[in-house]
Amino acid sequence: MRRNRKLTAFAAAAATALGAGALALGPADLAFAEDGCEVEYTVVSSWGSGFQANVAITAGEAIDGWDLAWTFPSGTTVSSAWNVSWSQSGTRFTGSDVGWNGTVASGQTRQVFGFIGSGSTADPTGISINGDLCDGEVDPTDPPTTEDPTDPPGGGPVKIMPLGDSITGSPGCWRGNLWQLLDQAGHDVDFVGSLSQACNPSGSDPDHEGHGGFLVTQSVNNGSVRGWLEQNTPDVLLLHFATNDVWSSIPPATILAAYTTIVQDLRELNPDAVILAAQLIPLAPTDCADCPQRTINFNSQIPAWAAANSTAQSPIVVVDQYTGWVPSVDTYDGVHPDEDGYVKLAANWFAALDPILDAA
Repeated sequence: MRRNRKLTAFAAAAATALGAGALALGPADLAFAEDGCEVEYTVVSSWGSGFQANVAITAGEAIDGWDLAWTFPSGTTVSSAWNVSWSQSGTRFTGSDVGWNGTVASGQTRQVFGFIGSGSTADPTGISINGDLCDGEVDPTDPPTTEDPTDPPGGGPVKIMPLGDSITGSPGCWRGNLWQLLDQAGHDVDFVGSLSQACNPSGSDPDHEGHGGFLVTQSVNNGSVRGWLEQNTPDVLLLHFATNDVWSSIPPATILAAYTTIVQDLRELNPDAVILAAQLIPLAPTDCADCPQRTINFNSQIPAWAAANSTAQSPIVVVDQYTGWVPSVDTYDGVHPDEDGYVKLAANWFAALDPILDAA
């Protein structure tokens, strides 16, 4: 597996690759892709109601900004996507880079985006980049650049702590799906935490800090979170830890103050830590009519909080776990994710983590 470089480089790569707290998508500056191109469309997982696919581009001539288009089989639709500014009209799909992922060197293969879809998993047709049809063959002047396997490892596996409540811990088991995606991508990672719960697939890393029923405000105030961070200090923190606070009608400002304390404590222990802060999945229990709007209100304040607290050395990246989530499909009770929900949560975390780990 690929080893990641020093943590200082790791944090810098995160800030450069994703932009601290940045969520806005914009059109690419298009460039003509000469000398052929190849698009690899890979269905990485599928389930009864949908599938996840990743898209990679191999460039003949170097590409500086891409605009990709194709035609899906009839009935195939995209519900959510990451790292791409996209639209779909009928069977026609179009997508543009979002800035940081717009360059593909001559001979390089780069995974550029992924999506959740439904319908046929058959390959699309008429794939083009910047208006040029891709014939699936590339003959670059220079051979593709690959990492020398004889290079010594940089600093061991990247330690990742999933921190939250039952959405992250029992019964939440998206961690297994995420571990599989990271492993398949060749990333050397170690999930850390004081709790251990096996998730499918078999062999996935079971460690985490997902404490069912806990409030982040209480867990910070009583010192629990500080203790967890001291016991297993992570390089990357996956933070989805406010569902019970929102359910309990804790004001967003109070919750975000607890988030700030977590960030400060983590930076004392690891100044180069990267924080991935999730916008919560929708909260729609049958006994809380106000919870859906409370979730929206809290989520709306996360980007500004992230931007205010992010630094170049220790960036905070906002991960949208809300968009595309359907409680009637992705949960079994309006709150806790089911198998469909696990896939979506993992895909969104992976979309944020993968370019950071690749760039490190």
